[in-house]
Amino acid sequence: RRAATSRLRSFPSSDDSSSRRILTVSELTGLVRASLEADFSEVWLEGEISNLRAPGSGHLYCTLKDDSSQMRAVIFRSAALRLRFGLEDGLHVIARGRVTVYEPRGEYQIVLEHVEPKGRGAQQLAFEQLKTRLAAEGLFDRDRKRPLPVFPRTVGIVTSPTGAAVRDMMTVLHRRCPILNIILAPVSVQGEGSAEQIASAIRSLIDWGHVDVIIVGRGGGSSEDLWSFNDELVVRAIVASPIPVVSAVGHETDVTLADFAADLRA
Repeated sequence: RRAATSRLRSFPSSDDSSSRRILTVSELTGLVRASLEADFSEVWLEGEISNLRAPGSGHLYCTLKDDSSQMRAVIFRSAALRLRFGLEDGLHVIARGRVTVYEPRGEYQIVLEHVEPKGRGAQQLAFEQLKTRLAAEGLFDRDRKRPLPVFPRTVGIVTSPTGAAVRDMMTVLHRRCPILNIILAPVSVQGEGSAEQIASAIRSLIDWGHVDVIIVGRGGGSSEDLWSFNDELVVRAIVASPIPVVSAVGHETDVTLADFAADLRA
């Protein structure tokens, strides 16, 4: 009995501080964060968007979930600006990000750097979303379309000054009506800043005040090449024009939002 008592006394007590490493909550949270960020620095994840919030900071917050689990997600402003479509609740996405911990609340989350809709291209989804939103405003209503003048005296053309399309249009217009005046508003028809140029050129022809019809267009190309004519700036400039507008974008099989907004598609 005495030997047993001696053995028990030699075993460290659970209250013996010399055998414990005591962490603060912040220290433990920091260790967990470091471990997660080291092991899950790049993760591809599939899930459904829910509880989407978009505060004034420009960051996006949401929950990614499947049938049995969910986790918090954040898209910081710089990444959110690169999205080509709008996030919405119920959207099924594939995303890339890094797992981390939001230390003030001790909650783990994923910081998303790339998001794409599952089963649909981001560009096509952006097209559908913008078309739906602008159509709901009545911008594509048939009853707001205006007839073209039977005998226009001056036609304004908003297009690239160097492409084959402008040469084709000039040739056909002069052949059909040799005395027609043509005013060219030269713009870039693809690439960064081209949508702003197109919208500005439309407004410039309106301000000039001597144009009976405006043709907005370009030759054929990929959907990426034609994307400026899906830009909201261009659509609203066409709709706001007091002068009838003809959309002449791409080939017959190409469809852009400018076609829906214009008074006539050719």
